[in-house]
Amino acid sequence: MSAPTQRPLTVLVADDQESVRTGLRLLLGTRDGIEVIGEAADGIEAVRRAQELRPDVCLVDIRMPGLNGIEVTRKLAGERVADPLAVVVITTFDLDEYVHGALRAGARGFLLKDAGPELLGEAIRAAAAGDALIAPRVTARMLGEFSRRPSAPPRSPIDPLSPREEQVLELLAVGRTNTEIGAQLHLSLGTVKTHIGGILTKLGVRNRVEAAMWAHETGRVDPGAAPSR
Repeated sequence: MSAPTQRPLTVLVADDQESVRTGLRLLLGTRDGIEVIGEAADGIEAVRRAQELRPDVCLVDIRMPGLNGIEVTRKLAGERVADPLAVVVITTFDLDEYVHGALRAGARGFLLKDAGPELLGEAIRAAAAGDALIAPRVTARMLGEFSRRPSAPPRSPIDPLSPREEQVLELLAVGRTNTEIGAQLHLSLGTVKTHIGGILTKLGVRNRVEAAMWAHETGRVDPGAAPSR
């Protein structure tokens, strides 16, 4: 008896430019297990279509008429939303105010529009699983700025990290994706995800960015380490 086929992750694409929506649909069409089930051309339509279709992930542009991407994210994934949806914000504009605003509003990912299909697919899978993925070069810049600010001494982990978790954390902190971490450490994608889940739990943090900040605070990462892209 054959195993049941796993249903694809469903995605709503919201962007006011038809060419961008078409491009994202084509890119996502190259990823196994991901299906675009709807589109929206403005923020108001994005909220309506998302609530109507209930996709696994909403891919939302930051600049749209009606409601911008941060407002859309807040309505779909904010703290007061009873049944929140997973939102990944995508933009051409690499601005800190957008990154911070999107994450505060409840986004589970932040990507630039030049992200390739692999990173785009990984961000959607991470968001659907309740994780967060931020574009590596955005993460690197945020951490660089963070490291220049005075801060309180870093907290101790709830439980000590294992040697393997330390290795995964160091790679995560310089912007490696799960796929890249797995390839470098010769681990399956599922094992990488398990280690990252354990790291977040032990550190008492919500997402990869906070874990990376902790790694930088505690001197686990060379300040000059280059991001993966």
